[in-house]
Amino acid sequence: MKTLTTTEELATFCTEAAEHDYVTVDTEFLRERTYYSKLCLIQLAMPGADDSTAVLVDPLSDDLSLEPLYALFKDTSVVKVFHAARQDLEIFYVDAQVFPEPLFDTQVAAMVCGFGEQVGYETLVRRIAKQQLDKTSRFTDWSRRPLTNAQKTYALADVTHLRDIYEYLAKKLAETERSRWVTEELTVLTSPDTYIIPPSEAWRRVKTRTNSPKFLSVVRELAAFRESFAQDRNIPRNRVFKDDALVELASNKPKNNEELSRARLLLREARRGDIADGILKAVAAGVDCPPDQMPKPDRSRDKLQVNPALADLLRVLLKAKTESAGVAAKLIAPTADLDAIAAGLRDMPALSGWRKEVFGRDALRLCEGKIALTADGSDVRIVALD
Repeated sequence: MKTLTTTEELATFCTEAAEHDYVTVDTEFLRERTYYSKLCLIQLAMPGADDSTAVLVDPLSDDLSLEPLYALFKDTSVVKVFHAARQDLEIFYVDAQVFPEPLFDTQVAAMVCGFGEQVGYETLVRRIAKQQLDKTSRFTDWSRRPLTNAQKTYALADVTHLRDIYEYLAKKLAETERSRWVTEELTVLTSPDTYIIPPSEAWRRVKTRTNSPKFLSVVRELAAFRESFAQDRNIPRNRVFKDDALVELASNKPKNNEELSRARLLLREARRGDIADGILKAVAAGVDCPPDQMPKPDRSRDKLQVNPALADLLRVLLKAKTESAGVAAKLIAPTADLDAIAAGLRDMPALSGWRKEVFGRDALRLCEGKIALTADGSDVRIVALD
C-alpha cells in the first residue's frame, strides 16, 4: 500500500492515470467540528486486478499540493469514478472550484440499473464484486498520523472494488442505452449552487410550523447571521445555535440581553459576546423588515384541487412502469409530485428528461383520458382509448 506524500509523487501517478480510460476516487474527511469538511485522505486507483495500481494520497503532508490531481480532474479523456460523490465533490469545489469531468457516480448509476434507491457501496461490493468489506475502521479519526495498516486497507478497498462496480455498471448502461439518464442526474452534482449556501437563503432549510411572513423574516435574519458566523469561523452551524433555538428566538423576539437570557434552548456560549450581539441585531432587523421585503412562503400547492382517483391511478401506473424498467419509484416521482400532477401541474421533474420516457409520457396520456389501465393477472397493462 503506497502512500503519496509529495507533489512529485502525485504528479507521477496522475500522469500514468491519464493514460487510462478511468480512475476511481474516494476521500476520507472529518466534519464534526468544522463547517467545511477537513480533507484527511484521498484514495485513487487505475484499472487493474490488485492493489498495485492503487495509492493513498496524504493531503495533510506539508510537501504535497493537489494541483496534479486537479489537472487530472480537468482531463476529459479520463472518467473520474466516485460512489455517492456529493460530499467528495463539495470538498474539491470549496478547495479549488473544480469539478471532475467527466464524472461517473456508481450510486446514481446503480439506481438507474435497478439496484434500488441510494444503494450503499457495501451492497454493490457484495452483489457485483462478490466481496465482503471489512468495516472495523469505518468510524475512525482520519486526521491522526500515522495511519494504521487496518485503516489503509479499509481506505484502499473503497477504490479497488469500485473498479469492478464501475465496469459492470458502465457495461449495463451501454446495453440498456441509459447512460444519458445518469448524465442528466449528475447535472445537480456538478452545479456550484449545490454546495454554496448564501446566508440569505439559509432560512429555507429551517423547519417551522408557522408561515407568517413576519415570523419568517426573523427566521431569515437569524439563519443568515448563523450561517455567516459559522462560515467565517469554520464551525458547525449547530455550534452557534440549533434550529429549535432559532425558532424559539424568532417566536420570542428578544430585544435585549436580559430577554435573551430567558431563552430555554440557547447554548450558554450564545448568551453573551459576539453571538448574543448578532442574535439581537438579527431579531431587530427581522422585526423592522418592510412588508414588501418579507419572505413569502410557497403556497402554490396549498389550494391544489387534487383528483384522488387520478392520483391513485398515477400511483398504479408508476409502480407498473418502474417495475418494468427496474428503477426505484421514488427516483421517478415522490407521492407529493403525483398529487400535483393529478391536480394539473405540469412543471414537474417526472414529466421531463429520461423520467418522461419511463413514466411521464404515459402519465400525461392518462391525465388526458387517452389511455386506461387494466389488470392481467398480476400485471398492469395500458389500453389506448379512441
